[in-house]
Amino acid sequence: MTCSLLAGCGGSDQKSETGAADQKTEEASLAEEKGETESSAEKDAEGNTAKDEVVVTMPTTSEPESGFDPAYGWGAGEHVHEPLIQSTLTVTTKDLKIDMDLATDYSVSEDGMTWTVKIRDDAKFTDGEPVTAEDVAFTYNNCKEKSTVNDFTMLDKAVAVDDTTVEFKMTKPFSIWPYTMAIVGIVPEHAYDENYGQNPVGSGRYIMKQWDKGQQVIFEANPDYYGEAPKIKKVTVLFMEEDAALAAAMAGQVDVAHTAASYSDQQIEGYSLMNVQTVDNRGFNLPASAPEEKDGVTYGNAFTADVNVRRAINIGIDRDKLIENVLNGYGTKAYSVCDKMPWYNEACEVEYDKEGAVKLLEEAGWKEGKDGIREKDGVKAELNLMFNTGDSVRQAIAEDVANQLGELGIKVTTEGVGWDVAYDKAQSEPLVWGWGAHTPMELYNIYHTSPDTGVGQAEYSPYANEKVDAYMDQALESDSLEESYELWQKAQWDGENGITQEGDIPWVWLCNVDHLYFVRDGLQVADQKIHPHGHGWSIVNNVDQWSWK
Repeated sequence: MTCSLLAGCGGSDQKSETGAADQKTEEASLAEEKGETESSAEKDAEGNTAKDEVVVTMPTTSEPESGFDPAYGWGAGEHVHEPLIQSTLTVTTKDLKIDMDLATDYSVSEDGMTWTVKIRDDAKFTDGEPVTAEDVAFTYNNCKEKSTVNDFTMLDKAVAVDDTTVEFKMTKPFSIWPYTMAIVGIVPEHAYDENYGQNPVGSGRYIMKQWDKGQQVIFEANPDYYGEAPKIKKVTVLFMEEDAALAAAMAGQVDVAHTAASYSDQQIEGYSLMNVQTVDNRGFNLPASAPEEKDGVTYGNAFTADVNVRRAINIGIDRDKLIENVLNGYGTKAYSVCDKMPWYNEACEVEYDKEGAVKLLEEAGWKEGKDGIREKDGVKAELNLMFNTGDSVRQAIAEDVANQLGELGIKVTTEGVGWDVAYDKAQSEPLVWGWGAHTPMELYNIYHTSPDTGVGQAEYSPYANEKVDAYMDQALESDSLEESYELWQKAQWDGENGITQEGDIPWVWLCNVDHLYFVRDGLQVADQKIHPHGHGWSIVNNVDQWSWK
């Protein structure tokens, strides 16, 4: 199971069903009852957080179940982010290019099978031991052996050449390896055991000082950090649902509170609403092949197998209207799984065209019947659009899509399903998904054919195109990361083939959900790079650069 799988599928966008209380005293009471806002952050004489500390809320799903161990998802998984406690070899910049962290240089062999990385010689773990290439090699070999979150199938082994040089021997060329190096935190071989995730030792910007499971985790600045000293010396993260986070902000108990679009009109004295643009997108698959059954699973859909149906659906949905209806306007239109990324192809963009959608359906032979539902050769223009049960945002998206497609003569029913059945059902019916990562591998995981299906189709929804596969394979075999971008773009559309409106359009992308936060006045949150899927740890990627006025 790959990192992108967990990042794209399992995360909940649940909008709290609890309405905001009418009075501030009621909100404070709710926060106190939960006990989740009783952090150990120091307060000044006026009750405000000290000027070198912050208290931040995150969803309960952001708490790492297996602790702060990179081998078990810390830094990756459902909410990809910088691991704070550990150093990574590389980091992503605001424009999603690659920069150095623990690494000072890297290169790849001509055949793409060996990556050589030089690391700095002045980094120390918080127990005083130096960070060496042995630790780097151990970390990656350990992740390859144990990780069920990150995909390390492209790595054969990591080898320490000397104290400051490590080589990664690959099983196949993998030009986007620097993006993997940006999320894997380096752990000390000498201090690693089965309890590491509960008591992590690292060389990053912060030290984990306290973890009260189910409530909070407290980080303090690492005094021996090799980089610029963090401006924020103490970070307290409180895990709570959106209604409790709102209550905590109304009670003045937190500095940054995550929130949902449903609460975006709340006015909180001493706070302002901050919205962060994302590639945290929502869309749905359209099975692109005729139905066939294998091992009890149906692959394909008689209606959406028609490419003109898929094209009509893509231009027949008013994304602006959907964003306003579902997200109170806090989102941007999505046309791909990688909008705004360096590898995005602008050819994915389309304009809403209801008349054009109707024309496509008519010309393809889908005629409207007496009941208002289109039909062709005995096949009804009907869809069952699924969403994961309990996720009210995806449910609202599904219902809005159903209403809009109904105006085209397409009957759409909506259904809440659990993830235990969603993957198999999505092979024949559309499902509202959440994707979005800081790596082009997301494109590969969604569109490239997979041997795992046994039917020569992509993994999550039936689709196959040899030319699209070839471009992505060539991208992974590129001589450099920068050279690969053009090939990822061609996989989307090369002028004749691809996954865009003029091509196969096997997925319809609707919106990128803004990440919303109530921020205390006086706190200057550093500029955020585009957030990936998951309303969690990304907000504190650069917390060391925040400051108080």
